[in-house]
Amino acid sequence: MAKSVICSSLVKAAIFGSDANWGRVLCAIGYSGAKCDISQVEVAFVSERGRIIVCQNGAGIDFDEARAKEILLADEIIIDISCGSGDGKAEAYGCDLTYDYVRISGDYRAEQLAQIAGRR
Repeated sequence: MAKSVICSSLVKAAIFGSDANWGRVLCAIGYSGAKCDISQVEVAFVSERGRIIVCQNGAGIDFDEARAKEILLADEIIIDISCGSGDGKAEAYGCDLTYDYVRISGDYRAEQLAQIAGRR
């Protein structure tokens, strides 16, 4: 479940945009294949700027969007997920998707092809 969340391009894009989009986190949990009662899930975003719960019992709750954005503007973000049952734990590390990452990843093949074409 943790790997599914941190590998999700939609979650990465939300984190890059400082968007507390808990729905993207739940979506990643859903397609992870992990056994989980989604109606028990709680999601919080945490950084050195604070902690904010954005989802309880598998649904969105009222929260201060400005406060969430402030928390998500930090360099390191923790997506704290509780499944509401069991005592298992997991920790996974990932990164967001920046404009430069998308540009470099999209352009590198074109640059390689141009270099190959220039050699001929």
